[in-house]
Amino acid sequence: MNKRQAGAIFKLLAASDPAPTTELAYSSTFELLVSVILSAQATDVSVNKATRGLFLIANTPAKMLDLGERGLKRHIKTIGLFNAKARHIIATSQRLLEHHDGEVPNSREGLEALPGVGRKTANVVLNTAFGEPTVAVDTHIFRVANRTGLAPGKTPLQVEQGLLEIVPRRYLQHAHHWLILYGRYVCVARQPKCGICKLRNHCEWPAKTPDN
Repeated sequence: MNKRQAGAIFKLLAASDPAPTTELAYSSTFELLVSVILSAQATDVSVNKATRGLFLIANTPAKMLDLGERGLKRHIKTIGLFNAKARHIIATSQRLLEHHDGEVPNSREGLEALPGVGRKTANVVLNTAFGEPTVAVDTHIFRVANRTGLAPGKTPLQVEQGLLEIVPRRYLQHAHHWLILYGRYVCVARQPKCGICKLRNHCEWPAKTPDN
């Protein structure tokens, strides 16, 4: 796919949803960070359900440390990998207090130094909280980028690099959320809804499904 075709895709996405955002519920950068850590291999719905009560009592690094790992687990036990995630969130809260005065750093280096924060999580926070034109490649974006031919790649990093190269600069800020939402609700894994897909005429996937 060339840049002209990519531009046409994002023009359509922008027209249908001018200001997309995450479906995670948060009211601070720390809450966003915790939610993104919890969202690995979990749905946004399940994370929001768990954090609704959690953030009422532990919405800062200091309060999270006061809650402790055992207390945190009680709030997130319905989420997959909750033991490891609780350990990471407590360790991250400690590091934020010790190295960043309790604030979430706005650099990739600072974010990726936090326990439980990899490149994808760092990209989400940089994009959503700090307005950086980054693309966090999750399973939805990986699928959409490969299926449509927008940015084929064998690894999330290859897809990310491909998207950064082909997405027109004016669309890059919101590209992450557009692609996630499209993969979540239209270009789904098992039965993609090609019949209602606005991008159908630009998609290079040879196995498009009929109207459904």
